[in-house]
Amino acid sequence: MRRLSLRIRLTLAFATAMAGVLAAMGFFVYDRVGNALGSSIDQTLSAQAAEARSHLEREQDVNDPDLRLLDADAADGPAIVEVRDARGRVLRASPAGLAPLLSVQEVRHVAAGGRVLRTAHIPRQEHEWRLLAVRASSREGPLVLVVGHSLESRQETLNHLFSEFLIAGPIALLLASLGAYALAAGALRPVESMRRRAAAITASTPGRRLPVPAARDEVARLAETLNDMLERLEIAFEHERRFLADASHELRTPLALLRTELELALRRPRSREELKAALASAAEETERLSKLAEDLLLIARSDQGELPTYREPVPAATLLAAAADRFGPRAGDLGRTIRIDETSGLVVDVDPARVEQALTNLVDNALTHGSGTVELSARRRNGLVELHVTDEGPGFRADFAGRAFDRFSRGDEARGRGGTGLGLAIVQLVADAHGGDVGAQTREAGGADVWIAVGLANS
Repeated sequence: MRRLSLRIRLTLAFATAMAGVLAAMGFFVYDRVGNALGSSIDQTLSAQAAEARSHLEREQDVNDPDLRLLDADAADGPAIVEVRDARGRVLRASPAGLAPLLSVQEVRHVAAGGRVLRTAHIPRQEHEWRLLAVRASSREGPLVLVVGHSLESRQETLNHLFSEFLIAGPIALLLASLGAYALAAGALRPVESMRRRAAAITASTPGRRLPVPAARDEVARLAETLNDMLERLEIAFEHERRFLADASHELRTPLALLRTELELALRRPRSREELKAALASAAEETERLSKLAEDLLLIARSDQGELPTYREPVPAATLLAAAADRFGPRAGDLGRTIRIDETSGLVVDVDPARVEQALTNLVDNALTHGSGTVELSARRRNGLVELHVTDEGPGFRADFAGRAFDRFSRGDEARGRGGTGLGLAIVQLVADAHGGDVGAQTREAGGADVWIAVGLANS
């Protein structure tokens, strides 16, 4: 069943349901017609019994040969009649020689004023008969009048109706099934068109979309949803390609430099000082490669899901002090100062290792690309705590501030031996993992102001 096409399965389901409906309808019509014919026969018997009783009570002589109990022209089919006295003796029967139609108990019941109406088989008579027994009066006492009507015409009508159902039912089911198949095929035609178009879409054919049916129905909404999904996938693929290209470029530069340093060191005999300088340069490039690999691994992990965090309440001053202590010697070598502003006793709910990594990247950028004093501060805003890192350098270009946190985005697009362009992107990942936000701007007094916003610890 599962190997059949959807339109075949829909047609079979419809045909099964339709067969059930036709069968139920046929049974209902057959039963109603049978009941209607039976009611008509019962009414005819009642009329015949009333007519025969009036003849008996008027003539008063049951054995009178001129007495006609039933009008043959008005009998509406084969009819029989029987007259019996209260003791059960048959006084008259038509046709002659008719077997008794009632039992002794039924005769006594009718003679006492009762009534009998039933269907019975009569010996030497074909088909079933409908019998009605009523009480009549005469000079000799009460009589029992029994009239019967053949059910042959009723059965013939029902048989004819059944035969018509046997012929018309399958034809109607076949026509309905063909219509259901055509309807299912028409309804699924847009789906098949979408399937063929989807099969032709590859990563090398960007911009292609599925056809959207003109009707504003479920299939059209499905096509629109799938087109939106294709657009998101194209954006993701483009982002992935750009990420791979940038990562390859960033890896190629330090590897090329490392290879060059080693080749130069091995090209000719070197003095101790020259070998030491070559190894120091190689170590620098190796460190850069290690840092880049760690950053790429972190980003790849975040693309597979949210970064795991182990949060705890931490004073904001502790986080800022850890970042300042780490870069204190480097700032001293550059003749610059790192200062921590008042934090107002703010306590944040964070993963200390992750947030320290983000602050490390912010301070590293400030020392690398800025100038003057680097100031670290914390302030509360909109239910979050913003950890700011500011410097006194040139700040951000107007066209760069909006994409400062993009991966491999750098103020200086030249791919030299500067940063990898991943520092602020990792800050963004850390903020997202904490349900926070990031921001970057150029201060009015000059210098860059970059921050990460994290949650405030419950007091």
